[in-house]
Amino acid sequence: MSAEALALVFAAAVIHAAWNALAKRGRDQFVFLWCAVSGATVVLLPLALWTAGANGIPRAATPFLAGTIVVHALYFYALGRSYGAGDFSLVYPIARGLGVALVPVLALALFREALSPLGTLGVALVVGGIVVLQLRPDLWRARDARSGRLGPGTAWALVTGVSIALYSVIDKGGVRVLHPVPYIALMGAGLSLLLLPAVLRRRAALRHEWTTNWRAILLASTLNLTGYLLVLFAFRMSKVGYVVAARETSIVLSVLIGSWWFREGRLRVRLIGAAIVLTGVACVAFAR
Repeated sequence: MSAEALALVFAAAVIHAAWNALAKRGRDQFVFLWCAVSGATVVLLPLALWTAGANGIPRAATPFLAGTIVVHALYFYALGRSYGAGDFSLVYPIARGLGVALVPVLALALFREALSPLGTLGVALVVGGIVVLQLRPDLWRARDARSGRLGPGTAWALVTGVSIALYSVIDKGGVRVLHPVPYIALMGAGLSLLLLPAVLRRRAALRHEWTTNWRAILLASTLNLTGYLLVLFAFRMSKVGYVVAARETSIVLSVLIGSWWFREGRLRVRLIGAAIVLTGVACVAFAR
């Protein structure tokens, strides 16, 4: 993985952990996320039109844009539900880690991107570190003692993880045929429109969220699509499995944020898991 791609991904990881923490603090996380994405899209659309230029949007990009809009809509809905039901330091690592595990499988099938032995070890260490992060029984909440079913926080985190894997491989293909700036702007616009009916059914929550959290929403808007734009540029430079794995350094930040800012505890065990994740990322960084 090139130094340029790695730098982009590390910057994206910091940005991603920051805006997710802001979303977790929102009263209605789904509405907060919609506001943040919509605000970022308004800013990016003029730049996207200028970047697309006279050539416009190629037809080859249409299926990728349609696919990523639908999957991102599922992602943001599931992410909002998981943050509303579970601890930040629990659901964030589950969601991100599942994406790391699934993306190399999908990339091998779709793009013939076979990982090197060192890259495979790195991805495995990232996933293993995430497992360690979940070792505290009273925070796992994976099963309800009476029903034997997945708890809502964990269940929605798993849905989020599957959607991460799906949109990652879609977007890897999409930025091959369309510049990342118009690609992400059109994705954000389509996503905002697709989720608008669900948001309008929460008018009271929308008014309250904007009234009480408008500063955090504006900050998250700045960070949200900007962070993923860096990932899209990294997709052009490196294998999608490596990019997604290296991006999960944000898990380390989520552990610190959850333990210190949200007071979710168990910092020592989670730092061990974070160290394993970082070791895996180092392997990915040196893989070819």
